[in-house]
Amino acid sequence: MGRKKEKDGAKLFDQYYRAIYSDRWENLKQSMLRESQPVLLSEELSEPYYLDKASITAATALPVKEGDNVLDMCAAPGGKTLCIALRLKGTGSLVSNDRSPARRQRLKRVIETCLPEEYRGNITVSGHDSTKWGLYEKDRYDCVLLDAPCSSERHVLQDESELAKWSANRPRILALTQFAMLAAALDAVKVGGYILYSTCSINPEEDGRVIDKLFRKRNDRFEIIKLESDTDPSYEGYGNIILPDSSNGSGPLYYCLIRRIK
Repeated sequence: MGRKKEKDGAKLFDQYYRAIYSDRWENLKQSMLRESQPVLLSEELSEPYYLDKASITAATALPVKEGDNVLDMCAAPGGKTLCIALRLKGTGSLVSNDRSPARRQRLKRVIETCLPEEYRGNITVSGHDSTKWGLYEKDRYDCVLLDAPCSSERHVLQDESELAKWSANRPRILALTQFAMLAAALDAVKVGGYILYSTCSINPEEDGRVIDKLFRKRNDRFEIIKLESDTDPSYEGYGNIILPDSSNGSGPLYYCLIRRIK
């Protein structure tokens, strides 16, 4: 029975994404089944930290400058928090948030072991529900990074137990949470400030359609900032996407830069 369930999950997953990517799907799937090749984030770190090149590209698209107040809404395991901290250089403030206690402990270890002491004093680690952030802190941050929980298809493909329990309901449920977090980020950022929304999903429902929904609900409050990048040439819609079959194995990573205007 367990073997049949595993096969059913894999079959449904394959059918679902083949319908989205058509003839491209097989190459994309095979590229995600291969191990990624992380790169060294920075020579400035106290201990080496390796991160997918696509993640570095996305994190550095957020225009953080020294002295800014920054929120990393879903910060664990910590790679993107390190990217931000290196740019702040101990100035301003950085709130690195993750709701999971276990992931928060890992986040703290990464900060303590990888960042030089002079870059750590401005960082606060918190464990709040990001979907409700805008209720408590409005107009507070210059920059917000929302690397939202997502379907993470590359991980699913490489984990038989995750593949076995996959269903088409998963992206729909995740998209609801992603939108709630993004709406909260729009409340938390200052007018004129920036939000970088990102996922490691290849699903349009969790990527551009979340931005579509924000336009429907908050159309007059933000604008999309077009980014120069080596994004996948086949992508149409808001933001950029890096797919491993056309980027030497890095990604997948979707990212979109938003500026609050009202």
